[in-house]
Amino acid sequence: MTGPRQLQWPNCLNVRDLGGLPTSNGRQIAAGALIRSDNLSRLTEAGVEAVRRASVSRIVDVRTPPECEGDPSPFANGPLYRNQPLYHVDDPYDPTQTIDQQYMAMLDRNPAMIAAAVGAIADAPSGGVVVHCHAGKDRSGNVIALALSLAGVPADAVVADYAVLDDRMRDHFAAQLALVDDPTERDQLAESFTARPATMFALLEHLEDRYGGAEPYLRQGGLGDDQVDALRARLVS
Repeated sequence: MTGPRQLQWPNCLNVRDLGGLPTSNGRQIAAGALIRSDNLSRLTEAGVEAVRRASVSRIVDVRTPPECEGDPSPFANGPLYRNQPLYHVDDPYDPTQTIDQQYMAMLDRNPAMIAAAVGAIADAPSGGVVVHCHAGKDRSGNVIALALSLAGVPADAVVADYAVLDDRMRDHFAAQLALVDDPTERDQLAESFTARPATMFALLEHLEDRYGGAEPYLRQGGLGDDQVDALRARLVS
């Protein structure tokens, strides 16, 4: 059995194909079915071509509309692209919260928006689906975790995938921290750059304790029976 593999899409920093992740019934996520990425606006022309060669049928950009307008995707005006933000730009934000607390607050506040993002994976035409935000870690990480959970990937595998950061992204984060002089601001930024297993474990436990798991949460947000079935069918080989 293979596992997720890093993809080289110049100049993206944190891209991997999730094919090979195990499911609880002994199957696995299909190769090329679900790809997570950082911001596709980083792509060079060669990177854009690499995406097209990957037989991608949909790109789900979970950044906010102002982010997309200020830093547009090279696919933004094409049929592949779908913008599905996970929160409203005026939602409250508390930088003193831990990253897992921020994740929980986003999920509790906006189940319909998050279910719509997962639904955009389920409803995509035949082919692979890319989910991305800015760093490919937080917002895309939440959507990927929910989609994988719905497809039957056990919690430990979901957590292990979340905790992976490409060395290129780690170097990028280190360079960003080096630019910040204020120690409080630097500590808050450093917290936002983490991808600790405990963070995703806490989120999955929250989903289980409060909603009964990822599937009841997504159904509460409006994900339909056909979409649940379609997501499982397209992701599981």
